[in-house]
Amino acid sequence: MEKSFQRSVLLVTLSLFFIPVSISVPFILFHGIRDQCSNGGVSSFTQLLSNLSSSPGSCLEIGNGNQDSVSMPLMQQANVACEKVKKMKELSHGYNIVAQSQGNLVARGVIEFCDNAPPVFNYISLGGPHAGISDIPTCTSPICKLLKTRVYTDYIQDHIAPSGYIKIPTEMSKYLEHSKYLPKLNNERPNKRNPIFKDRFTSLHNLVLVMFQGDTVVIPKESSWFGYYPEGASTPLLSPQQTKLYTEDWIGLKTLDAAGKVKFVSVPGEHLRMAQDEVVKYVVPYLKNQPAFLF
Repeated sequence: MEKSFQRSVLLVTLSLFFIPVSISVPFILFHGIRDQCSNGGVSSFTQLLSNLSSSPGSCLEIGNGNQDSVSMPLMQQANVACEKVKKMKELSHGYNIVAQSQGNLVARGVIEFCDNAPPVFNYISLGGPHAGISDIPTCTSPICKLLKTRVYTDYIQDHIAPSGYIKIPTEMSKYLEHSKYLPKLNNERPNKRNPIFKDRFTSLHNLVLVMFQGDTVVIPKESSWFGYYPEGASTPLLSPQQTKLYTEDWIGLKTLDAAGKVKFVSVPGEHLRMAQDEVVKYVVPYLKNQPAFLF
């Protein structure tokens, strides 16, 4: 009885030395194509997230922003972002990511490809074309015409960023052979799947995938959830759980989902149009300071 009493006193005494604190986890934001960190919308959104979450945040720029988001190949963008992240001392103990549209593919490149990088805890994806896009119907510029006619040529792959994630379901052999980014990011090439990419992706604490119901930029909009068409056909549209990427767990999406770490979120509105109450509900909780204890 005396030993039991002494043990109880010890536990009570030790508990007095555990002081609950809140660790401030920073976040970085990756903007979409034809945008830049200094633009009003991006800077305001970054500041809003910081204000609502009480966490320090910043937008990570790649090159000159607007133009380089179009003309710099995505692998190069991911490499630039990787080196920047590793030099940011405030991220050295880990950080969270929020990414918009095309910026999601750069963000995932950092998560999967970046060696000796600080860990990413929570990753919030807003309208990301994770499974690719099959069409660009709203774009009629000369660049878009090239994407529609010569997307799988080396020149276009090396000079127009979106070419790295255009995936025409009826031209899968060309896509797998000539596309220089998404097949690697999604571990799609048979016999070339890298378990390191999967290990890094499944290390996430939370993956929040936000799809916009009125999205006409990401085609199909379900790509924001990793949903896509079956190989060789443009119908039917497969849910994320029906795709081979999920069932064969190429990047660990199934593993994360089974662990309850994936949040499939659908919001009304067009591409990246998110009301503040939706931001508060679906984004902010994953940016708030993390609880911890100090002696």
